[in-house]
Amino acid sequence: MAVSDFTDWLGVFCAPGIALFVKRLSGNDTLANGAHQAGPYIPKDFLFRIFPMINRTDEKNPDHRFELAVDSHMDAREVRVIYYNSKRHEGKPNGRDETRLTNFGGSASALLDPESTGALAVFAFPLDENGTATSCHVWVCRHETEEDIAEERFGPIEPGRFLMWSPAQPGLFPPYAAGRASCWLEPAEIPPAWLTQFPTGVEIVRKTVELRPEHGTPPDKRLLRRRECEFEIFRSVEEATELPAIMAGFATLDGFISRAQTILQRRKARSGRSLELHTREILIEERFREGADFEHGPQSEPGKRPDFLFPSQAAYRDPNFPAARLRMLATKTTCRDRWRQVLNEADRIPVKHLLTLQEGVSEAQFREMTQAKVQLVVPEPLIGKFPASIRADIQTLESFMGDLRLLAVAS
Repeated sequence: MAVSDFTDWLGVFCAPGIALFVKRLSGNDTLANGAHQAGPYIPKDFLFRIFPMINRTDEKNPDHRFELAVDSHMDAREVRVIYYNSKRHEGKPNGRDETRLTNFGGSASALLDPESTGALAVFAFPLDENGTATSCHVWVCRHETEEDIAEERFGPIEPGRFLMWSPAQPGLFPPYAAGRASCWLEPAEIPPAWLTQFPTGVEIVRKTVELRPEHGTPPDKRLLRRRECEFEIFRSVEEATELPAIMAGFATLDGFISRAQTILQRRKARSGRSLELHTREILIEERFREGADFEHGPQSEPGKRPDFLFPSQAAYRDPNFPAARLRMLATKTTCRDRWRQVLNEADRIPVKHLLTLQEGVSEAQFREMTQAKVQLVVPEPLIGKFPASIRADIQTLESFMGDLRLLAVAS
């Protein structure tokens, strides 16, 4: 199918009477990490809402069968939604209380194929007059272009997050999509200047560090906890600044479209730079001196700007400085298609270190990265979502910084 088919598909299924669920497939969703989960994780509250017949505890493990078509890969089959309810049905303290979609046929389905790990997937459930799902159509994005098309429609979808929408609960962030964390700012807590001029990414990260200093927490966990906090701050400021205008309505369609585009572009900009800004902050906290031990946003060669160079741009450009003591670090929230972008960012440095938050890659893709001399750097709490066979070859952020310290000592 051509890319334009996905645009047409979105036009058909992003419509009234259809409930949507959008996420990036993790290594636990696919068969990449060998966990052999029954199928992609979809929250229980969402499935109860569109399959009310399984929301019961008087029967053990109630289920329902329906037709599911993965339109992106021309695959259709009957699948099952099941509520594993032993915790509530039988009163077992350690019992299960979760829903699953099953019967996908193993890796023959694009939803379970290890090569789909990290892909953005859109689930569309047509609803009957009672709000019950009658079937499901799925599109698993096959490459970066399709993901860009989806994120133009939905905004950025980051690993570990998901978006839910239904006609009965309009809006991209229904209340049950994500609970408010303690970093959520009420309007009175938001700096007044932010209400008239939306804060920059640097300002939001600075506020995040204020609310989540996390001194003494390992860098990997600190990074993930601050990312969660920063997302809540961003969302709270966005709601405080944009919701009043939305509730007031728009005099023209162009005015509505312009406002929506501004919001989506701001979300994409925030998602694109967030990991980079948090990494810089943690490097400084770990006593790496900016300008002496690392440089943020330098120019390696004309037109090439890696996110970080170690120890500096000046050292990189000095032909007498040993190339073996140079390092670079790229930061990309997802890396399924985007990892190749780092290959030419610093010609003098053969091994490119890439920090990502993607929740798994397939063994085949990891081999391809390794052959291209890309070294994955992943926060320690996420490594368990990667195949067991490659976990030992993935660096944590803390171990990467440890290597930098050893280089400095050796010099």
